[in-house]
Amino acid sequence: MPTVVVMDVSLSMTRPVSVEGSEEYQRKHLAAHGLTMLFEHMATNYKLEFTALVVFSSLWELMVPFTRDYNTLQEALSNMDDYDKTCLESALLGVCNIVQQEWGAAIPCQVVLVTDGCLGIGRGSLRHSLATHNQRSESNRFPLPFPFPSKLYVMCMANLEELQSTDSLDCLERLIDLNNGEGQIFTIDGPLCLKNVQSMFGKLIDLAYTPFHAVLKCGHLASDVQVFPRPEPFIIDEEIDPIPKAINTDLEIVGFVDIADISSPPVLSRHLVLPIALNREGDEVGPGITDDTEDENSANQIAGKIPNFCVLLHGSLKVEGMVAVVQLGPEWYGMLYSQADSKKKSNLMMSLFEPGPEPLPWLGKVPQLGPISDAKENPYGEDDNKSPFPLQPKNKRSYAQNVTVWIKPSGLQTDVQKILRNARKLPEKTQTFYKELNRLRKAALAFGFLELLKGVADMLERECTLLPDTAHPDAAFQLTHAAQQLKVASTGASEYAAYDHNIAPLQTDFSSSSTERM
Repeated sequence: MPTVVVMDVSLSMTRPVSVEGSEEYQRKHLAAHGLTMLFEHMATNYKLEFTALVVFSSLWELMVPFTRDYNTLQEALSNMDDYDKTCLESALLGVCNIVQQEWGAAIPCQVVLVTDGCLGIGRGSLRHSLATHNQRSESNRFPLPFPFPSKLYVMCMANLEELQSTDSLDCLERLIDLNNGEGQIFTIDGPLCLKNVQSMFGKLIDLAYTPFHAVLKCGHLASDVQVFPRPEPFIIDEEIDPIPKAINTDLEIVGFVDIADISSPPVLSRHLVLPIALNREGDEVGPGITDDTEDENSANQIAGKIPNFCVLLHGSLKVEGMVAVVQLGPEWYGMLYSQADSKKKSNLMMSLFEPGPEPLPWLGKVPQLGPISDAKENPYGEDDNKSPFPLQPKNKRSYAQNVTVWIKPSGLQTDVQKILRNARKLPEKTQTFYKELNRLRKAALAFGFLELLKGVADMLERECTLLPDTAHPDAAFQLTHAAQQLKVASTGASEYAAYDHNIAPLQTDFSSSSTERM
């Protein structure tokens, strides 16, 4: 994920630091030393990371836009000037603008804020910003939380005792809280010196910039790989006590599926899978960057001559048009596939599914999938003209059934009129009449609309009194029977008021004789 380094260049960063030796150091020199260490680490282990450098005092300036050239970032550290007072809010607002212009609001980003803990003076200071946080309008809102997924790391060029002597630590912790708790504050342990600054930035590297190395396995084949960016632990919301779930360092391929069958599934995140070549002595050759160009070229030549399962897998998936289903942990799966950046270049990618045995409903449960050879007949057909996927669900979905919906009064009126039309055509429409009557009855019971049942019963009794002399005698019996059953159901206190109970036609001499004639 991209990184924005926000460097404080206010006057307070020029305060001298007593360091052993003749050379005089300022706090900004300690910060530059720590950032140099971070950039060197990223150039070696995180060379695909995009990083930007922003400096701020009362205003902010983008010194280096998002780049992978860490030499440019290190040169910018030595060319920073000193400015006036600290105004952290303007810097955070600048970070919002920079990230949204470059990456939008969906890409996670890490913000590394380097400051000495001085909050500024008067209007524009962090104390003033936090004090007026709740009185702001939407157009003048505080930049935190960031409008994009983010983690805010505050690197303080001060020790804990110095921050606790004022309210600086409380205000900085409030920043983390405003960012939905995503982030951490780092302070120098002990006196201010180069060694302790290196230790503080080392903690940041261990937390956020340690490369994720894993072993990709398939049967007896295996390959050391780096997964970039580092997969974040996933928290399952449905659990009572959510526990972060992290993927294993052993990635086991459990099978292969056609791209057409897996389609375009929903995923949590996508990652590059880069092979790590080892020379014969066991030292890593890639994917890191060596300082000397000749050494790098020779290392790449050596790595290119060593067979690698990751390269074999990537080429096979690309040619066969398939994906590899990989197990990330207990009941957690993902997929490996080839993604083309251009016509000539493609990469091996890994997407993480949501944890669970059935991340993709149309494939069913992953542990129940098996090879084609286990099937009695080829599920894809002799000519590959069919597919066993998607699996048909055993239970009929609620949205696929004919459910009675009364969103508008016209829908209810239509259902009642349908019953009355069939009532006037009794006994010829007896079956249709009771079918519609039972459908309305169940819907009314489900909605708790018992008044409707009594109202329809009164309508049927009225229809019975309005029957012409030429009407069939069975019609009056059926209407009276249906009205009585609806009244009983409207009370809700009888076995006939049960939801699963259906009103059956009344058996009469007229109905039996008409049945015999039919």
